[in-house]
Amino acid sequence: MSVGKEQQAEKSIEALLEEQRLFEPFEEFRRNANVSDESIYEEASEDREGFWAKQAERLDWFEKWDKVLDWSNPPFAKWFVGGKLNVSYNCVDRHVKTWRRNKAAIIWEGEPGDERVLTYKDLHREVNKFANVLKGLGIKKGDRVTVYMPMIPELVIALLACTRIGAPHSVVFGGYSADSIRQRVEDAESNLVITADGGYRRGNLLPLKNNVDKALEGNTLVEKVIVYQRGENPEKVHMEPGRDLWWHELMEDAEVYCEPEPMDSEDMLFLLYTSGTTGKPKGVVHTTGGYLTSVTSTAHMIFDLKEEDVYWCTADIGWITGHSYMVYGPLSNGASVVMYEGGPDYPEKDRFWEIIEKYGVTIFYTAPTAIRAFMRWGTEWTEKHDLSSLRLLGTVGEPINPEAWMWYHKYIGNERCPIVDTWWQTETGSILISPLPGVVSTKPGSITRAFPGIEADVLDEHGNSVEPGQGGFLVIKSPWPSMLRTVYNDDQRFIDTYWSNYENTYFTEDTARKDEDGYIWILGRTDDVINVSGHRIGTMEVESAFVDHPKVAEAAVIGRSHDIKGQCIVAFITVKEGVEATPELNDELRQHVATKIGPIARPEKVYFSSDLPKTRSGKIMRRLLGDIAEGRVVGDTTTLADPSVIEQLVKQQQSG
Repeated sequence: MSVGKEQQAEKSIEALLEEQRLFEPFEEFRRNANVSDESIYEEASEDREGFWAKQAERLDWFEKWDKVLDWSNPPFAKWFVGGKLNVSYNCVDRHVKTWRRNKAAIIWEGEPGDERVLTYKDLHREVNKFANVLKGLGIKKGDRVTVYMPMIPELVIALLACTRIGAPHSVVFGGYSADSIRQRVEDAESNLVITADGGYRRGNLLPLKNNVDKALEGNTLVEKVIVYQRGENPEKVHMEPGRDLWWHELMEDAEVYCEPEPMDSEDMLFLLYTSGTTGKPKGVVHTTGGYLTSVTSTAHMIFDLKEEDVYWCTADIGWITGHSYMVYGPLSNGASVVMYEGGPDYPEKDRFWEIIEKYGVTIFYTAPTAIRAFMRWGTEWTEKHDLSSLRLLGTVGEPINPEAWMWYHKYIGNERCPIVDTWWQTETGSILISPLPGVVSTKPGSITRAFPGIEADVLDEHGNSVEPGQGGFLVIKSPWPSMLRTVYNDDQRFIDTYWSNYENTYFTEDTARKDEDGYIWILGRTDDVINVSGHRIGTMEVESAFVDHPKVAEAAVIGRSHDIKGQCIVAFITVKEGVEATPELNDELRQHVATKIGPIARPEKVYFSSDLPKTRSGKIMRRLLGDIAEGRVVGDTTTLADPSVIEQLVKQQQSG
């Protein structure tokens, strides 16, 4: 850990140590909770494999496994070895065989106000038909399918159809640019892309199909593109002859039943790309049996899902939270899931509260970024609506500060809803650390305890568990079912990134501390990834986008604290000889990055400099750039080749 990060961690620890508020589970909630007995932790610790085997039995298997865990070749784990199952069968078929066939599966609200409800029987029919569409286009088990769609029911249908025939999907967030799509399509070696003509955001129909067309220019691997009509003017949509096909036309004559493909427990279920410290995003590989076991059990226990619940996770399916806790976890439990296409403040800042009241949402799972925005907008928006249906709240994506936790507790939960602050990652597949709401007392700002069967710890650089109150590195010391199996086509990167710091121990790249009660508090990141509104963006990715511009010579990017987003992107740029650093160029560069990566990566601030602060060996001192961006006293500059660079940047920062 660098000196700067150590100092930040110490300040964070001091602040967290002052947090003494404790909220015990409400007695009425505890009495009816899916898990209300503390003994589950001890039982899982004494026999982890037995615990996970019990959780796996919640699923329907075509063939039961021969062995729970094969850890003979770490870090490459195999779970439920020899077992055969199908994800779409577990999320849909087994429910239509019961009274749930007429239960709402997806309750969808479009941004313009259009709405649809799909029962499990409806979902079963549409998934089967689209699975047959895919097979009719030659898609077979093992083929990767890239999906770039808005938050509409057809996105869920597409994913479940892929799982039905055994074709791993690779979802690309609808806010990403053509370059980002191209990179992910090529890395996944997809020969089919599923998209829509557009998706609504703040009153506009975003041109998703146009982005796909740009991404596929010169691509010879993609044979077909399926386009769902979301907009009202299909004649304005470019359809490449011989390649592009309308969703509705393909579905017209599709057969209504497709036999689910028996999948080996270790067959790949999906790829999901996440930012890293190099310019190339990592294709995280998740497999079938272990992943579904983990998301099913965590959704059941942490969100306390009951038959009568109306569950809403506000995450986009383009991220892992949407995969695990908007699609697979809730649907495998037979839940009624709310799905919303737009933003939280369009057309007004009470949009979320309007939806909660309209559909009687009982479980609400959102990000601290959103909660901080709600706080800023004020309680006048929440007071317009009846939120009494809510019985449990959750947070995800980044640490939540105690002030935001308390606001959420008071004004959204009316001081009667437990809050489950969840920690996990794209790579972990499912929640690993979170309170069980009927068992664990909560502290504002703490993720509390590891989920049963998860062995989490905080270690120092030598691999020793830290003392209470001390900072260290968060690790997972034993395998778990939903762990990533590798980085697609790059086993060495998988080993180097996650398993090289401590022997046979997963390195989360987060810093944390444990308090006297053994509760875990997240302090921050150890790598060069910026967490913008819960979305991880690699600094190298953004720097590469800057340097791609013909007027930029060099770029350094860091994350700065932001009241709403958690972090925002700040860039330090040197331009090429003869180029003038104008306000117009500033705007042009910010837009360039947004075009290359996506609007989420648009820098908040760009500083121009004749040079960047570097050591005599040429290494950019990002620690010092962080000090400048945050307005702190700049740390030690004795190792710099030219200390005057810092003076120039400080003056620029102070002048705004």
